[in-house]
Amino acid sequence: MSPLELFVEIAGWAGALLILGGYFGVSTGKLTPRSALFQGMNVVGAAGFILNSWWHGAVPSAALNVVWMMIGIYTLWRISKPKGSSTSAT
Repeated sequence: MSPLELFVEIAGWAGALLILGGYFGVSTGKLTPRSALFQGMNVVGAAGFILNSWWHGAVPSAALNVVWMMIGIYTLWRISKPKGSSTSAT
């Protein structure tokens, strides 16, 4: 196994562990769904899955994880905005 192949496999397994760890944390009440840690685990985990899935030609899995990562990035952006910074008049 080449160093690049090893890196891709480690990225995939690390991604799996991060996403499962985040899910376990939310399921046991140790993390909240809107916490930066949970969302960060999902973003980095999805990135590992994207790399590994693409490498192995699993395009549907790679596409799913691109969306998964975008949701996490969007949520991180939303929770990082200061309260009351909305431009809406509600």
